Amino acid sequence: MGMTDRKAQLAANLAKVEDRIAAACAAAGRGREEVTLIVVTKTYPAADVRALSELGVRHVAENKDQDAAPKAAECSDLPLSWHFVGQLQTNKVRSVVGYADLVQSVDRSKLVTTLSKEAVRAGREVGCLLQVALDAEESGRGERGGVGPGGIEELGDLVAGSPGLRLDGLMTVAPLTGPYVGRQQAAFERLMDLSTVLRRAHPAANMVSAGMSADLEQAVAAGATHVRVGTAVLGVRPRLG
Repeated sequence: MGMTDRKAQLAANLAKVEDRIAAACAAAGRGREEVTLIVVTKTYPAADVRALSELGVRHVAENKDQDAAPKAAECSDLPLSWHFVGQLQTNKVRSVVGYADLVQSVDRSKLVTTLSKEAVRAGREVGCLLQVALDAEESGRGERGGVGPGGIEELGDLVAGSPGLRLDGLMTVAPLTGPYVGRQQAAFERLMDLSTVLRRAHPAANMVSAGMSADLEQAVAAGATHVRVGTAVLGVRPRLG
């Protein structure tokens, strides 16, 4: 498919997602401006990122550094905020800090320490969302990363007190196990409750990232400020390898 065809396809998909977000906001009695769309561009080429930017997208997300770093470099002239949403190993932090404006998957103290060190070294301020595992015990860890609800306060205080980092809020992925399976809206409402508690100590940490292509309506209904949409904008990813 040529670039003009691809751009037209992306524009049509974006318009559909935009309609869904607008309808969900209206149903929830929220203003459309209260919800920010983050397009998850993982596995897709820099050309798609460029086309999305031309179509007005301002936030993109990646989940693997080896895929994201060269793409971000190729698109460094674009007015984009880059979000890192994947599980982050400490040995990748230096590279990720080079391009990510926000890391949405902060879930352990060792990661916070490393992020802080590299952000200071790079002279950058990196926004951090605590990834909350709603399938975990109160202070355990989730199957797909994340800190249990009982670990939020301590980790949030650590981020807030770390040079080079800014505590922006919370993120979750609808869990595949545990009490919230198939109950996305209940899961997202739980995240909102946890956000309310976090904001008592850290009023500026008001970002709530939840909801993807399949469940963005439930996330908007619950009160999410950011939704992360990949497939509905870019299409179904080719199976890798």
